[in-house]
Amino acid sequence: MCYKNIIAVTILSIKDITKKFVNHTALNNVSIDIEEGSIFGLLGPNGAGKTTLIRIINQIIAADKGEIWFFNQKLTPAHISNIGYLPEERGLYKKMKVGEQALYFAMLKGLTKQQAIKKLNYWFEKFEIQSWWNRKVEELSKGMQQKIQFIITVTHAPKLLIFDEPFSGFDPINANILKEEILNLRNQGSTVIFSTHNMASVEEICNSIALINKAEKILEGNVKEIKQKYKDNVFKVTLSSIKNPIQSIMPSDFEIKNIETENNEHITLTVKIPQKATANDLITTIIPHAIIHSFIEILPGMNDIFINTVKQYELKHT
Repeated sequence: MCYKNIIAVTILSIKDITKKFVNHTALNNVSIDIEEGSIFGLLGPNGAGKTTLIRIINQIIAADKGEIWFFNQKLTPAHISNIGYLPEERGLYKKMKVGEQALYFAMLKGLTKQQAIKKLNYWFEKFEIQSWWNRKVEELSKGMQQKIQFIITVTHAPKLLIFDEPFSGFDPINANILKEEILNLRNQGSTVIFSTHNMASVEEICNSIALINKAEKILEGNVKEIKQKYKDNVFKVTLSSIKNPIQSIMPSDFEIKNIETENNEHITLTVKIPQKATANDLITTIIPHAIIHSFIEILPGMNDIFINTVKQYELKHT
């Protein structure tokens, strides 16, 4: 059997982007590469510069310095038809009917009326909202309006989708429906830039991330690799048939952070071992004294990595 190497294609290359406003630098030499067919998390605290970067990608505002390349071509207004943007602050015309408005935006993106109606019918049926077509936007709840904006964003099947806080205002059921649709779009070939403060969503759906703080990129990479890089050598072990007090068998530099007892038969330890030690060292220590039922390494969550990386940056720059 012959295996071919899969070469990652960069769909969007952001090179040394700088943007300054009066007495404020929004972005300072930010460079990011985004692979085609990925979901890329654009993260950062409020005011970090994320929205400014998104607006530059959408050519709503221009950078003072730097370039953006889209499929190895310098980004121009001609590329806008291949980009779909769902802003955090939604912008529907309240007095217009839903279907009329969705049709208008789809045709603005280059679809014929016939193409637009066909694609909109597909999405309205998918979300089971055919009855909304002739209702005015002002009659819909915030969540219902967000569904319409999502449909407007994806109807023209753009190569690049940018979602800024897409789950804001959604209940858990509808947030999950939207999440599944974002994954489906990625599987069908779209590339997604996903800006959010919800780190659980980042862990669930993002392949890679960039973290921006105070106008500068301070972290970038594959989510799994970042979690491995920031791991702290903490393990959770479930045991039974323990022959000796567990504290007595652990080396002095193995820190027992927590002990949980279950039915007086099993205990679960959370243990931090020193950087020089390995998982095998912990297993070898335990095996003569107990039966091991489960053994997992606890990796840091993206929320902790986000907070700690920003804190470290702040300490270096105070």
